[in-house]
Amino acid sequence: MSYDKTVALAARAELERRRSRAQETARQNLEDFLSRCPRAGEIRRELSANATGAARAVVSGGDVRTELERRKARGLALREEYEGLLKTRGLTRRDVEPQYACPKCQDTGFVDGRMCDCHRALRRSLAYRQLSAGLPLESCTFESFSLDYYRDDPAALRQMEVILKSCREYAGNLRAHSPSLLFWGGTGLGKTHLSLAIANAAIEKGFGVVYGSAQRFAVALEKERFSREDGGDTIDSLKDCDLLILDDLGTEFSSAYSNAAIYDVINDRLLSGRPTVISTNLALPGLEERYGQRFTSRIVGGYAMLGFKGKDVRVQKIGG
Repeated sequence: MSYDKTVALAARAELERRRSRAQETARQNLEDFLSRCPRAGEIRRELSANATGAARAVVSGGDVRTELERRKARGLALREEYEGLLKTRGLTRRDVEPQYACPKCQDTGFVDGRMCDCHRALRRSLAYRQLSAGLPLESCTFESFSLDYYRDDPAALRQMEVILKSCREYAGNLRAHSPSLLFWGGTGLGKTHLSLAIANAAIEKGFGVVYGSAQRFAVALEKERFSREDGGDTIDSLKDCDLLILDDLGTEFSSAYSNAAIYDVINDRLLSGRPTVISTNLALPGLEERYGQRFTSRIVGGYAMLGFKGKDVRVQKIGG
């Protein structure tokens, strides 16, 4: 999965910190042990010489089997003495050897050239932390989405039951080339809640998710347009992430550049088959007026559209 670059870099940095910390702790413990027990240092040197002698015996010929057996017995005796010295000082070999958080990959993040499970889990955790900063991600789940706020309007209730079911199924079946979704409808009808619920499910599956408001992305794109020296990569993150969730489309400050950039992102993701979830207060006529006919044509042709109905849930909560 292609995570946001900041998540990938942060994961690698954390793995490096884990590995360095384990090695440094072991180094300090070993140095302290050897300083208090000179014989332990002598044993380590004898073990090294014994191993070198065994290698030489193999290439030099002669009675190799006898020599290897002798050196094996010598090595076992030296290791037993070494561990005895550790024990007398309340230590074990684990205390003087690196104890990696993941013994399988030794905190490198890879095993036999393939990404380790610990690396994947770390990326998921960092992605969740990045996405949830300032967002009610933990509270926006499918389980916490209440249909009670729609029960006064039977038509709205039926529609929202269908939408909730559709979103659950979408999240459950989410794949690299899942279809894209357009949530449209008035303010406070649950579009952001269900977008975040899908984001939660996507992260659990290991998808790299980029979530944000259209306003946030528009500002970043405009800034990077005039500040390329800052190394901005918003456009790449929006295009390349596994799942893009674009919230409140149509509320951002409009400019010819930002409108063109948003169209470019949406078009690029459709062509590459990467899923996008867009939420907006605008129906198709409003989107066409704002972004043009070419934009709405791509939406109509490439997105499943879900129309949210009902009364503003936030207003209902305030009213008790």
